[in-house]
Amino acid sequence: MTETAGQPHTTPTRGLSAPPWPLVMLVTGVALLFDVVRVFLPSLITLYGRAGETDPASMGMYAALWFVLPFAAVPAARLLSPRIVGAAGAVALAAARLGLQAADGGTPQLLLASAGVTAGLVFLYGCARTTAGTWVPAGLMGGLAAASIVHLALDRVDLVWRDGPLPWLAIVALCVAFLWSVRLSPASPGPAPAAVWFAFGPMLMLAGMYCGGPATFAQDTGQHSAPFTALAVAFQVAALCAAVVCAWTTSWGWTAGLFLVAGVATAEAGEQGPAALVTTVALGACAGAAGQHEGAAAESAGRRGGVAVLCGMLVFLVGAFLYYAAFDADLGFPNALVPVAVAVLVAAVAVRAARRHRTAGIDAQAARRAPRRWGSITVSLALLTGLLTWQSPPATRTITGNEFTLVAYNIRMGFGLGGRLDLDRIAAWAATRRPDVVLLSEVDRGWLLNGGHDDLARIARGLGMRYYFAPAADRLWGDALLTNLPVTEIGSTRLGRHGYPTGAQAQSIVLDVGDHEVGIVNTHLQEPRGQAPEVAAIARRLAANTLPPGTGVADPRPVIVAGDLNTTPSDPQMRVLEAAGLSDPLRAFGDPPTSPADAPVRRIDHVLISDGLTAVAADAPRVPFSDHLPVVVRLRLN
Repeated sequence: MTETAGQPHTTPTRGLSAPPWPLVMLVTGVALLFDVVRVFLPSLITLYGRAGETDPASMGMYAALWFVLPFAAVPAARLLSPRIVGAAGAVALAAARLGLQAADGGTPQLLLASAGVTAGLVFLYGCARTTAGTWVPAGLMGGLAAASIVHLALDRVDLVWRDGPLPWLAIVALCVAFLWSVRLSPASPGPAPAAVWFAFGPMLMLAGMYCGGPATFAQDTGQHSAPFTALAVAFQVAALCAAVVCAWTTSWGWTAGLFLVAGVATAEAGEQGPAALVTTVALGACAGAAGQHEGAAAESAGRRGGVAVLCGMLVFLVGAFLYYAAFDADLGFPNALVPVAVAVLVAAVAVRAARRHRTAGIDAQAARRAPRRWGSITVSLALLTGLLTWQSPPATRTITGNEFTLVAYNIRMGFGLGGRLDLDRIAAWAATRRPDVVLLSEVDRGWLLNGGHDDLARIARGLGMRYYFAPAADRLWGDALLTNLPVTEIGSTRLGRHGYPTGAQAQSIVLDVGDHEVGIVNTHLQEPRGQAPEVAAIARRLAANTLPPGTGVADPRPVIVAGDLNTTPSDPQMRVLEAAGLSDPLRAFGDPPTSPADAPVRRIDHVLISDGLTAVAADAPRVPFSDHLPVVVRLRLN
């Protein structure tokens, strides 16, 4: 209830006696906004500009426009009312999300996602002015958790990237439930303090980077067993549910902030799995701590909360921009500091709220019941999601004869020329070429910037192949080998940066083709002038096939160097690779260009071979699943 003169401010309890519609509204609204953000960020990269070729400042200005526009809701709320403004934002958010389901990439996708972000922020501004504070921490955290759990259950390919009637039915049902809850949610007194609303933007960034991420337990190079993968997903779901319980029933104060900062710092240091679970639960506890009520008038608290949520989302934009811009520009400091700084900010907000305000509004009886109620829900969701993501690695197989097919493809994180996520189309096309070995560049295993997808696991599932990942820029972005042939040796060598901001690696592989060994160097050169000599040295070392002492010296091992080398056949660095005993077989097959994919004029993607191998056939098919064309080569062992 509202406070009156001479009476202290009181807060509704966090029990279940109040109608649940405000909670439903926040959970569904945040889930829809998270959905839109996962389209907006990759559309910014692939449609507004070209990945790796776009001016970061221009992209930042475009993105900032859609995060600044919602501030127009502040004067609009004075002319109309916060409830009307929030309802208008809700309708626009639902319309944008439905439009994205119908859009087939291109400019409509970019504009709908951009408008959807603005609409979602206007909706949150209205909520901050009109929603009872007792629902807010659990509602915001519940929306992040629900979006993450659905993302995991869908094998990290969200409904927006799926065709057919079932995704449409699911999205229509979600939008209807969202708008119906907006209609039935009363404008309640006692909005949540500004702290919890401000913290939402930074929490959205951290949730997108660490909570329910596809490669949380897969920072190494190998493909895990089905039970391990299912168990990892189940733990993530359990942590997300625990975060909601913490937001609903607890306020840990400084302890929650300490766990959050420690979890993010440890994750950035490389211990991704357990640290991500700690981060997830600590986010919920921070939301609970920041959501404590202060003794201020409802109208004043609502105004501060409305502006705070918009400012918090600016923190999201700046933090995400700085973290990912570091892969294209030198910021002067390690980008790993950015999420740590954001975690410190959330922790400081939670600690300050916990110290300034008394713990109020927590229904002790409801807090005691919550673990039992949520325990059964958590176990059920964890088991169900784990089973849905169960994938047994295919068995290795041998081939007879002396020929095999190799595909080398820069997949641009799985986004095609129209800006759509084309992972399934890539796998379906590649399957038609019946490859024995697939080498992929620009493989993303969970960047928030690209929507949080595990490109490698999805393509491998479509091809029925085993995979081996080689981190390059960071632990979630790099190159990969897919094959079911026996792999006897595999490793990765980090290449020198030579002044280039994005890291590169050379994945060295030895596999069995029939009765012979073949060495492969799979790489994506970022600074060819400095890195080509390093790759040439790795190829020479891989070719040096020696036998045990006393048995003589074996013939050199045939070697392949393949990938996006950012080098044309006439460039000087190609002479460096040729000096290592490599030749370019595609010159005898028309020298097909590979870049850009929509109108190729130069070949920078290669399959170079050493003595002992002969190209039987080679081409660069005109497919629209990336900004590069793939190279397909049929090879014969001499």
